[in-house]
Amino acid sequence: MDRLSLILSLLSGAFITGTLVVTAFTLGFYNWWVIGGAAITGWVAAWPVAYLISRRIKARDRDWSPDRKPSDYAPMPKLGAKEV
Repeated sequence: MDRLSLILSLLSGAFITGTLVVTAFTLGFYNWWVIGGAAITGWVAAWPVAYLISRRIKARDRDWSPDRKPSDYAPMPKLGAKEV
C-alpha cells in the first residue's frame, strides 16, 4: 500500500458513494436502506479502486522508479519512508 492510494481512497470513496446514491435517487429509490447500502459499498470499494488507480498512475509516470517489488510492501508505510 502506498501513500498515493491512501489519498485517492478518499476521493474514490466519495465518487463511488455519490454515484450510487444519485443513481438510486434517479431510479426512484428514496429510502435509508438504499442510501446505507450505497455508503457501505462505496466504503468497501474505495481502497481497491484507489490502489488500482495508484498503480496505473505510477506505471505511466516515466520519472518514477520503484526501489522495491510490490510484494515487499508492508500494510502501512513507515513514518519517514520513501514513496513506494
